[in-house]
Amino acid sequence: MKHLLIIVGLGIIGFLAYLALAPAARTPSKVAPKNVSATQTLAEYGQMCKAAIKDVPSFNCLDGELIPITVNGLVPASYTPNMDCDRPALLPLGESGHTGTDGQCVPYSRIFNFSDGINQVVAACRQKIIRSEASTQFDEIDVITHSVADGSTCWFQATGDGDAGLDGTKVPSPTEATPEPGYPAPADFWNSPAAVANEQPVNCGFCHDNDPFMYSPYVAQVWDMVPTDPFGWYKHIGPDFKWWPTTSLSTRDNTCVGCHRIGITFTSGQGAKEATGLVHIPNTDEWANTYPQTHWMPPGNFHSEAQWDTIYKQAVQDLLDCNEDPALPKCIVTEITGLPE
Repeated sequence: MKHLLIIVGLGIIGFLAYLALAPAARTPSKVAPKNVSATQTLAEYGQMCKAAIKDVPSFNCLDGELIPITVNGLVPASYTPNMDCDRPALLPLGESGHTGTDGQCVPYSRIFNFSDGINQVVAACRQKIIRSEASTQFDEIDVITHSVADGSTCWFQATGDGDAGLDGTKVPSPTEATPEPGYPAPADFWNSPAAVANEQPVNCGFCHDNDPFMYSPYVAQVWDMVPTDPFGWYKHIGPDFKWWPTTSLSTRDNTCVGCHRIGITFTSGQGAKEATGLVHIPNTDEWANTYPQTHWMPPGNFHSEAQWDTIYKQAVQDLLDCNEDPALPKCIVTEITGLPE
């Protein structure tokens, strides 16, 4: 969703979920939004997702777990637009200085884990404009729900109007048609399924191409709040989301797919480059641009750079080659599906 990472690209060991890079590079080039002939109302989609996975509770964003923004390991005395930090959010915010954003190092975003057994639910309240820690306004609120049982996955998003943001103190359940007393009507708060599915310039499914939940250094700070299902069933339900990519890429004995799948759009391309030090990530500070921070796949990388190159370098290049041309003889292309009915 712009993207939950929640929060979690190539970093998916399962999360939000990511979670940013040269923003232009996140624009889909091989998968374009499609006109969907059948669409659902939010109420119809919400009821479908509730039946297939579970209900999403109403919540107050201020109750969520804060995602830290640090510089050289410390919380800075103040935050400024387009500053650099240790672990940028990796969101497709547009060009630096774009109206409606203060860059990748905006503080006070929050995350929730409403999971219940095999029914996984993560919500993220995102800040893209610098506000106080106590601010009740948020720029984007995202929810991912996922069933480990059959792979059913749903996506909900609410976005603010310009710098004003959304009131995050009373977020209505997107899976209930009638709100709790004092809460706004869900259809007035949440974007329609069609708007979420065809979000521009990048939709959630383009980045979350191998798993519902994406890993990144940013999300790793609250990884205990993120469920994982790295090799499980995965399918998008609802007619508006049927066209989202669900294909994985690999090569024989590829080291990278020992912990998670690699998707055909983002995680085998730009996401792989970001996670392995092949591209500069905007708003990263000096600490973030030194090894091993530049190579955050695998998580907790403890290898020397020479060791990392021996183990992973060719595997990454093979994936990048297959991202460019999946028809190459070395490429293994596999559909990611839900549990067969």
